[in-house]
Amino acid sequence: MSVYGIFVIETKNMKGWTFGDERSAQWTQSIFGNKSRFQNPLRQNYRHVKALAEFLDVPNVVLRPVLFFIGDCEFKTPMPPNVLSRGLCGYIQSFREQVFPPQEAGDILSRLTQVKTAPVATRALHVIGLRDRHGGSACPKCGSALVVRTARNGPNAGGTFLGCSGFPKCRYTRPT
Repeated sequence: MSVYGIFVIETKNMKGWTFGDERSAQWTQSIFGNKSRFQNPLRQNYRHVKALAEFLDVPNVVLRPVLFFIGDCEFKTPMPPNVLSRGLCGYIQSFREQVFPPQEAGDILSRLTQVKTAPVATRALHVIGLRDRHGGSACPKCGSALVVRTARNGPNAGGTFLGCSGFPKCRYTRPT
């Protein structure tokens, strides 16, 4: 948070080669020929930006989404300027247009600090609400669509739940 904007930084600790683009639902990590897919972190960061803009009641343009990869990661496809594996400080310092007066920046920082120190139960409810409002139809583990399924056995037999469409590779579920 600064007078130059609110920097929403998503960090990923990855190694190997990384392939992806802004529009893909999933990106690929390759380590010695072993490939694994993961949710596009730009989409994940976008949901954070939307939630913060709504919570703080500020326009989206004052939020600066940044994706920073730490670890021994090498991009094998062109990445947008806000996707970095080095030079984070320089990228942030490149913003020179003031978007908040100092007093307003201080007020926003105080509100962010209050959210950060909120009780765990309050934060958990907040996360559930955000998921429902901002993209609850995507699997948080792999980015595939969530589909309504019916439990076949067990204590919830006959009941419905949301499951990842990537099953059996991804086994994410959540109640409906």
